[in-house]
Amino acid sequence: MIRLLFISLFFIITLRADFFATSDVNKSQASAVMQKVLYLSFKEIPTRILQGEIFAVTIKTLSTVKNFTDVEYELSNYRGIEPLNYSLPYREIDSKYYYDTFYFLVKDSNARLPDFTATLIDESDTEFKQTTLQGTALNVISLNPKKNFSNIIADSFELLEYKTTKYDKKHNIVVFMAKAKNCDIKAFNLRNAYKQGIESQTESIFESKLTYYAVIDKEIQNFTFSYFNLKENSFNLISIPIIVDDDSVTTQTDLKPKDQSKVMLKMTIIGTITLLGLFFILLRKKYIYLIFIIFPLIYIAYLAVPQKDVCIKQGANIYLLPVYNGTIFETTEARIYLQKEGNVKEFVKVKLQNEKIGWVKNEDICSY
Repeated sequence: MIRLLFISLFFIITLRADFFATSDVNKSQASAVMQKVLYLSFKEIPTRILQGEIFAVTIKTLSTVKNFTDVEYELSNYRGIEPLNYSLPYREIDSKYYYDTFYFLVKDSNARLPDFTATLIDESDTEFKQTTLQGTALNVISLNPKKNFSNIIADSFELLEYKTTKYDKKHNIVVFMAKAKNCDIKAFNLRNAYKQGIESQTESIFESKLTYYAVIDKEIQNFTFSYFNLKENSFNLISIPIIVDDDSVTTQTDLKPKDQSKVMLKMTIIGTITLLGLFFILLRKKYIYLIFIIFPLIYIAYLAVPQKDVCIKQGANIYLLPVYNGTIFETTEARIYLQKEGNVKEFVKVKLQNEKIGWVKNEDICSY
């Protein structure tokens, strides 16, 4: 009898525990339904994307809460793509909807959009409110370009400046500036260059800029490369006529050569002063005016005689272009004297013993 009583009591306790556990789960589920205040959907997903392309995905977000601080996102479970504005989407607000645009770079043919987890930020309410929109696989196409392809896929690619100078007996160096829209500018690469590299770049999702150099065969008369134009859906050819210039290597603002017209202007002004001094000497017979002739003539002689050699410190870097953080192609092992070819702001243009042209910072010039 007692045994039966214990069995009955144990059965009642177990049923009661199961009842409360089930009740807690139901309450939790009901609470989760009540807490869903964010609704997410894709406004549009690209149906075809090229490997190496930058593309956009816009999330349409609706909140049932009227007054809140912000909506933040976390991206997860993506592959084959690189988020370019991970935490700061470009937002447009239309009535009660948020349109948040994310940009991605396709790096692999096997690519998937991330899961977008949106969290409602409301400082006046500590309740946790978030919703996740599941990502999807992407249809990625790979190009089959020709050998002159520069690895650039863009809405547009435009040359701004270019210039060619002698590099050595067998090669010329061409330097150019370009701007591109909707482009991974750091991917630029040439397959038909002896040497090449990026001297400076400004990366942006919308418009990027690039300063690039390429050492090419001296026999090339017209240097060409191609890029893929997304707007026209075709390969476009960029052509640079090779006209060797003995001046500076580029017309970019911070690479402009010393303005020789200013030197000529100085010489013209000094020459005018000299003529005036000569006129007063002849007119008034006063030789004190010779001072207006002697000193200007000395200064003219100073300007007219170029400095032929320059002393370079031991351990000085010799740059390919007159750009800070540019390409270094030689470092002096001892103090040397090189022929001076000109100067550009903080750099001196020198001719090396192997006939190559290089640039040395003013701070690496030593006294005799």
